[in-house]
Amino acid sequence: MNRRSARASLLAALVVSAACLACGKKGPPLPPLVLLPAAPADVAAVRRGDHVDLEFRIPAANADRSTPADVARVEVFALTGPAPADAAEVVRAGTRVGTIAVNKPKDPEAPEPKTPAPKGPGLDQGELATFNEVVPPGAEPSSYRTYVTLGFNSRGRRGVPSPALAVPLVAPPPAPAAPQVTYDETSITVTWPAVAVADGTPVAYALYRPGTPVVALTPTPVAEPSFADRAIVWAEERCYEVRAVTTVDRVRVESAASPSACVTLRDTFAPPQPEGLVGVGSDGAVSLIWTASTASDLAGYLVLRAVAPATELVPVTPAPIPDTNFRDTVPSGGRVTYAVQAVDKAGNRSRPSASIAETAR
Repeated sequence: MNRRSARASLLAALVVSAACLACGKKGPPLPPLVLLPAAPADVAAVRRGDHVDLEFRIPAANADRSTPADVARVEVFALTGPAPADAAEVVRAGTRVGTIAVNKPKDPEAPEPKTPAPKGPGLDQGELATFNEVVPPGAEPSSYRTYVTLGFNSRGRRGVPSPALAVPLVAPPPAPAAPQVTYDETSITVTWPAVAVADGTPVAYALYRPGTPVVALTPTPVAEPSFADRAIVWAEERCYEVRAVTTVDRVRVESAASPSACVTLRDTFAPPQPEGLVGVGSDGAVSLIWTASTASDLAGYLVLRAVAPATELVPVTPAPIPDTNFRDTVPSGGRVTYAVQAVDKAGNRSRPSASIAETAR
């Protein structure tokens, strides 16, 4: 090999070595990954009188679909205008009307605590949030109040806004009159006068049980001015109020609440009459058996008898018995008439069963 070839080989080797050394050299540090919360989901609104009730679901993922979400709070923005606004306009030109804190998610790699940790002051990711606002006074009935919800991460960076939801500020329908409440042993019936709107807009109704919190009994408004509540608890006071409902631009608009109507539920209803009473006479005794009552609040049965020549049926058992059979000791040759009454837990007695007559041997 001549001198020129040797120098070329040495130079090539140095280049390769330098390239290999460069392979392990660290470059400049990458910027930290910034996660932004996804848009709040399931956004819905109901207008109730001069209030707007908004609900939405706290983000449980980031915009890139990774979990858990980096979300520290969700803010509610609103903008009133002559027409519905888009989300960007509401966030840019609207007013922040509410803030909901979001609890920090549990570390999936942290060991399970011996005692459950107390819930944070905010809502958890994926939880349904509610927000209530009084409609600002002076708004034109033809205007709209548009809402947008928006999550912020732990660094205060905005996430993806929810779709805008426009609530029409039209006058709500008139409130119904106070309902009437009646009940029997199976249901409570609530009725109220129908409401008419001047322009003929169809009216439906929403029934509520007032309290803290208010309980909606009709998640979907009902068309008829009546409702059957089958959740009976005896000795409990039950109150009801009704709101008339119209739908404007696919948003539910409810009237102010009717006056409340209350009733205390008293069980004054006798159980069904026992059936199928039969008797068999034996030495100095009569054995009775009958069909079990279908009453849900049954306490037991009273056995009634009249030993000839007496004709008045009087209780043999001083208190209700739970069984559907009874053995009665009577004098041999005695003619005895029997009947049975069902008794419920409130002490109501049924009509006596059909009577039978048996003779002990």
